[in-house]
Amino acid sequence: MATRVYLRRLSQSLPRLARRHGTPLFVISKTLLLEQVARFRRLLPRVQPFYAIKANPHPSILKLLADAGVNFDVASVPEIEWALAAGATPDRLIFANTTKRIDAIRAARARRVGLMTFDSEYELDKIARHAPGSTVLVRIKVPNVGSLVELSLKFGAEPADAVPLLIKAKKLGLEPRGVSFHVGSQCTHGSNYLEAFELTKIIVSDARLKQLPLDIIDIGGGFPIRHFDSDEDWFAQMAPALNLEIDRLFDSSFTLIAEPGRALVGPACFLVMSVIGKSLRGNKHWYYLDDGVYGCLSGIIFDHCKYDYRTFRKGPTRLTTPAGPTCDSLDIISTSEELPELAIGDLVYAPNIGAYSLASATSFNGIPPAKAVLVP
Repeated sequence: MATRVYLRRLSQSLPRLARRHGTPLFVISKTLLLEQVARFRRLLPRVQPFYAIKANPHPSILKLLADAGVNFDVASVPEIEWALAAGATPDRLIFANTTKRIDAIRAARARRVGLMTFDSEYELDKIARHAPGSTVLVRIKVPNVGSLVELSLKFGAEPADAVPLLIKAKKLGLEPRGVSFHVGSQCTHGSNYLEAFELTKIIVSDARLKQLPLDIIDIGGGFPIRHFDSDEDWFAQMAPALNLEIDRLFDSSFTLIAEPGRALVGPACFLVMSVIGKSLRGNKHWYYLDDGVYGCLSGIIFDHCKYDYRTFRKGPTRLTTPAGPTCDSLDIISTSEELPELAIGDLVYAPNIGAYSLASATSFNGIPPAKAVLVP
């Protein structure tokens, strides 16, 4: 109930914020962000979150998460530096890019970031040469059925190769400590996690028989959020089964970590846009907004995401086409949104847009990304 009241008040404050800061405006809620952190910890109490910075690297977000004790999943030297600048110490970072540049491996070692993932012999050779003694986790390929973005197409060793790779890591002077996987972004099939847990248990048991005392399990990200009020709360529904399997398969000697991005930052942000033009095309209203797929709605393309567009205008709705401000016909937001008739200057806003939005916004056509503001 308290969250619903807060959301209503925050939505009502958007016109005031737009008048003060202009549009497009990216609104980050401290309350909602910290609420998502608490919710993640409540739903998966044994799992330590390492926030995937790629989802949204805004400094205010990183500082709030660092202060809340959240660790970080980093994929590049800039992300390492951003996490450290936010107040995280090197031992709170995992360098979870399985194909790292040599200079990035060296930079990570120089900054005392010693936990890394890999999924091939070639990566092991690079790590052993340029960051000797590092702690490593082997990333395995697992089912990504039904996930919005299938990451196992590009990443992950075959499970049958995991133990030989870990043995090689040991021979190279590295410290093999565990297994990582990723079930795909916005995963609504809890069975993906359960199957991955079983595969991981087999690998860990085999490794221990071969004198490799693995004790870290990285269950990746993919924890889904609700983009629309009509969506199911998939994460809450799957969490009990995940916890049962975690406790059944991995005793207290194991440390479990995860790499949530969307699950933490997604519900914490709003995008506010203005109608800057309108027309009738094909007997349908077109509304041209001051943000689009080259800006904070880039998730439509890069994340295959759909958003919930809302307005403050009342009245009957019609099928409309909202489009972005650039001179590219690709910049069409949707061809079938139910919106009331809007006037130039009216606001359109989208909730639950914190992930893979601002992070991938561009300045195409010389149009800068939305201004970001932090609210309590």
